[in-house]
Amino acid sequence: MYKSKHVRNGELAIHYFDSVDSSDLSKTALVVCPGLSETADEYLDLLEVVQPRRSVILSFRGRGESGTPSSGYGLDEHISDIEAVVQDAGLDQFHLYSYSRGVSYALGYALKHKSKVKSIMVGDYPPEHRAMDKEWPEDYINNYLVPFNRTQQIRPTAVRGIQRESRQIDIKGNFDIPVLVARGLLEGSLVTDSDIERYKSMCPKLMIKEYPASGHGLKGQDKEKFYGDIVEFINNHVG
Repeated sequence: MYKSKHVRNGELAIHYFDSVDSSDLSKTALVVCPGLSETADEYLDLLEVVQPRRSVILSFRGRGESGTPSSGYGLDEHISDIEAVVQDAGLDQFHLYSYSRGVSYALGYALKHKSKVKSIMVGDYPPEHRAMDKEWPEDYINNYLVPFNRTQQIRPTAVRGIQRESRQIDIKGNFDIPVLVARGLLEGSLVTDSDIERYKSMCPKLMIKEYPASGHGLKGQDKEKFYGDIVEFINNHVG
């Protein structure tokens, strides 16, 4: 149903899945940018939901089957991972889905390549690239990655590199394309009312979806509705 591929981004190998062989290529493809510690294989269920639309799902550097450099974990480097995959997949135009920290990578890419992105779907994250506290890496590694056996989803080297190289950046620009912002309504959601206003100021074609059984994670009780909204947004609003 999908191909597992690697593309070179400089000296680094970036892994992605591509459903090109089982898709209707008359439909605009979907590119998926996972969250901080997520990998491409954790979105294969979304690939199945959007069939027969082509899906391309990447694992960013330091995650999954992608390479783990000792440095190069800033916003621009993550954007370059998307660029490498899009070029290797031969995509001229596509819909762009992103979740959590992957949102900043996707929005950054969209600002650089406006002619390629037909629509954007944002999963519970404000329009910014966040700096991380010095205490964050060891807390995240020791209290989340290790206990939940997720050190292969994102390597500790990548966690430390993200903290070391990230700078706080408010993402600003005009996104004159359909944009869907999805947010949870429970404690833990990372999208505030003021963040919604920020999106409104940048996105004249904004749609907002809210999920009453979710906080930051949107693939729990609300997963079926969330995935359904993604498909409806692409199919009914932007083709």
